[in-house]
Parts: sequence; C-alpha cells; structure tokens
Amino acid sequence: MSRATLGLPGPVRSYLLETTVDEHPALVGLRHATEAQTGDDAEMISSPEQAAYLRWLLRLIGARRCLEIGTFTGYNALSMALTLPEDGTVVACDVSADFPAVGRPFWREAGVASRIDLRIAPATDTLGALVAAGHAGTFDLAFIDADKPGYTTYYEQCLTLLRPGGIIAVDNVLWSGRVADPADQSANTVAIRALNDHVFADARVDAVMLPIGDGLTLATKRT
Repeated sequence: MSRATLGLPGPVRSYLLETTVDEHPALVGLRHATEAQTGDDAEMISSPEQAAYLRWLLRLIGARRCLEIGTFTGYNALSMALTLPEDGTVVACDVSADFPAVGRPFWREAGVASRIDLRIAPATDTLGALVAAGHAGTFDLAFIDADKPGYTTYYEQCLTLLRPGGIIAVDNVLWSGRVADPADQSANTVAIRALNDHVFADARVDAVMLPIGDGLTLATKRT
C-alpha cells in the first residue's frame, strides 16, 4: 500500500484529489483513524487515488466477487465493498485481527460490513481452501498487497480463482523505485522483481504496470 502516488508533486496530487476523487465519509473517517491508531504503519494504507481507480475498474467490469490479499485496516476492502452490489462480497485475507479491528466500525457505519468476509489466516491457506471448495474461476478481481516474498504464490492462486476477463491488481510493484536499483538485493525487492518478471512473461494474461500509488500492475486473465 502507499498513502500517495510515487513522485507526484504535492500541488499536482492535491489538484488530482480535488477534481477526481469523491471519497465516501466512512473512507475519510477510516483513513484518519488509521493515521491516528497505527503510527508508522499508517504508510501501508492505500492512497485515495488508487482506491478510486480500483472502484472505477470494479464498475467497468461489473464486479460482484473480489479477493483482497492483505487487508491492513480495511480501507481498500471498504472502498471495494461500497462499489459492489448488495449481494457482492470481498473476501479479505489477513494474518492479524488487530489492524482490521480499526476498520470494522467504519464498515458498519457505511452499511457494508456484510459484504466483507474477513478471513484471519495465512492467505495461501484461505485461497487454497477457496479452490478446494470449488470457487475456481468465480472471482472478478483480486487485489494483492501483502508480504512481498509471497507475491508470486498469491498471484498464481488468485489467477486460478479468477474468471476469464477478471483482473489481478498487484500493489507496490515499483517499490519506491528500489526495483530499478541493481544494488538493492533485499528480500522484498528481489521478490517484487521476480513477480514483475513472472507477470511480464505470463501468456495467460494481458498486463500493464501503472505509476499510481507505489506502482500498480493490472493483469487481465485471457479467455
């Protein structure tokens, strides 16, 4: 996640937010609560402009079922839930119940708590259970923003669960520019580079990388 788009000058970003982002009051409240209650970890929240872009995508493809790998305080889960129809569902995966507890009151305030199915467990377990339960090919969009070494595994599991024409969105693919620094061989950077190379070579998808947030890859599953 990223609180702001990488390298975008402050006045330009302010103009962008003022003219294109209509942030629901519950999202505003959750963003402020995240900043107040999570300290330095607040950097992990999705930026309003990225969340708005994902909402636009959900409407464009008529999404009803979404996956979220890495929920944090649930800002993006709430954003997606607000966009889905009444019978829509966001299966939100996280390993901690503490951070999502910050978001739950705002999910209820917005009237969409029933659309967010929070699963507290390793995401690989949750995704594997969904496949085993017969849900392969039934999800419209998957958003991946969790531990970076797990990215390629999550991508593969989400691709199995995605319907043809569905979208995988992967966050932090530019990693504050560190992916372009050959001297950076840290585990997270190496893992993101590996995922980027994997998606670029994947004939099962059509993919594009956008410089929004901290870099966002969109991969559409081919029919």
